[in-house]
Amino acid sequence: MARALALAFLLVIGSASLLANLLAPATYAEQFRELPNAPPSSRHWLGTDDLGRDRFSRLLYGTRVSLLLAPVAALSSTILAALIGGVAGYLGGRIETAAMWITDLFLSLPWLFLLVAVRALLPLNVSPQVSVIITFGMLGVLGWAGAARVVCATSRSARDSDFILLARASGVKPARLFARHIVPNLTPALFAQFWISIPVFILAEANLGVLGLGVAEPLPSWGSLLRELENYSAIGSQPWLFVPLLLLVAVVSCFQLVLPKAELPA
Repeated sequence: MARALALAFLLVIGSASLLANLLAPATYAEQFRELPNAPPSSRHWLGTDDLGRDRFSRLLYGTRVSLLLAPVAALSSTILAALIGGVAGYLGGRIETAAMWITDLFLSLPWLFLLVAVRALLPLNVSPQVSVIITFGMLGVLGWAGAARVVCATSRSARDSDFILLARASGVKPARLFARHIVPNLTPALFAQFWISIPVFILAEANLGVLGLGVAEPLPSWGSLLRELENYSAIGSQPWLFVPLLLLVAVVSCFQLVLPKAELPA
């Protein structure tokens, strides 16, 4: 029951963000200069920010950015994990040792701080569209290590299984053996790692956005929306500022509730 409710909630939020052009009362960059920091009203459901931009509109567009691009970054990292971990586990020997050494090196680094360092080295005055590509591209490129270790172990286990040994003894070429027999056995592990990565990357982008290193203005994201919570003096008198945070927590929690459907088979 909880999984069904979580999935329904994700579908509703995802659909609302995709229909932001229809549901939002204004574009994310439109400024109502006569109404800066306005409280919630029938016209502006979550009020306006200090530039007079409609917060509800920015929440819809920001949710769209995170929910569309976090899966893209997760797919990129999963593909890298499949290539590195899957091939390393299948070939074994020194190749596996070297690949796992590199993986351990990545895992030993605090990768969120690595993201911050890499993003800080890049120009900060990039366009919003380029900043989106840079932010989620970095997440995809730097977030593969944990999944690669899991995939490597799964590939190694499949490599040593009886049916693989039989296929190898029958003269099946290594490339065909990997593509036709190993990869299908990696699918459950890859799907699980992909699903796990989505909320992780959503939170990572939110952390970068809070630090001002995520998606550039005026394009909103959950990270940039949460930056308004830095104004401690305004939080007490404007509790609606917590709505993006509550929505972020709800979405990430729902991903965790839906996750058991991607369990690996015994």
